[in-house]
Amino acid sequence: MTTIDRDTPVLSLRSRLGRWDAKLSPYLYVAPFFVLFALTGLFPLLYTAFVATQDWDLIRNSGTFVGLQNFADVLSHRQFWIALRNTFSIFALSTIPQLIAAVTIAALLDRNLRAKTFWRMGVLLPYVVAPVAVALIFSNLFGDDYGLINNTLRDLGLNPIGWHTEPLASHVAIATMVNFRWTGYNTLILLAAMQAVPRELYEAAAIDGAGRLRQFLTVTIPQLRATLVFVVITATIGGLQVFDEPRMFDSGGTGGPDQQWLTVTMYLYNLGWGQFDFGRAASVAWILFLLIVAFGLVNLAITSRIASTEGRRS
Repeated sequence: MTTIDRDTPVLSLRSRLGRWDAKLSPYLYVAPFFVLFALTGLFPLLYTAFVATQDWDLIRNSGTFVGLQNFADVLSHRQFWIALRNTFSIFALSTIPQLIAAVTIAALLDRNLRAKTFWRMGVLLPYVVAPVAVALIFSNLFGDDYGLINNTLRDLGLNPIGWHTEPLASHVAIATMVNFRWTGYNTLILLAAMQAVPRELYEAAAIDGAGRLRQFLTVTIPQLRATLVFVVITATIGGLQVFDEPRMFDSGGTGGPDQQWLTVTMYLYNLGWGQFDFGRAASVAWILFLLIVAFGLVNLAITSRIASTEGRRS
């Protein structure tokens, strides 16, 4: 005869459902992100890798396997290396000044200003301006024959600058457009991180005799390390994928007569929708992806080394 242990609690159906809810709810909450990522991120990435190994026919929506031949063709193409050089040049001219300006403006906005909400929202206005509008604005500034800068130089008796003929000048003009749009966005991210820094640290530094500049270098910057890493990574991703500004820098959108400002993404676009060579276009996309991953790993290694060095010093 079976006996029932009266000390063993018997869970009701409601209690069991409550336990299942506590265990499964976190996974259900985060599941939509991973589903969307798989559909819009992971699947296109893997499909692009598949197309990169094919001699792809858009009409038949199929291809012939060619292995790594598309990668070899791209790496042997002189135009790709010109585009890569231009991309890194524009990236350096935009990212470095952009981060310096963003940190400086964020530090100024972190102080007690009158109408500080107005100024903080004002720095975001360039970000919401459409890229086409930005191109129209800066075309009047960097025009070779009618631009404001060249007209001013002529009035001063100086030689005009070939914004659309000289590689470095065109890179500076495009980098200025990029900085105009994205500096305010990064400023607000850094400002939010600055406001999270405990004020007791500034008070202690002031008691020790540190001035504003010293407080900024020894208190603010170290506390912003994690945010700066995030901003640097996002700026790197955006800088290496720059497309809108160089595409609209002239009416043709070809990167200049001698490819002075042709970027990797423009080169990819021209292969895909100009020559309909989707196999090589997909291989360019994967090369760019690997470059971004490499930059991210290098940045992670540098920041980890800096953090470990400061930890040993402390």
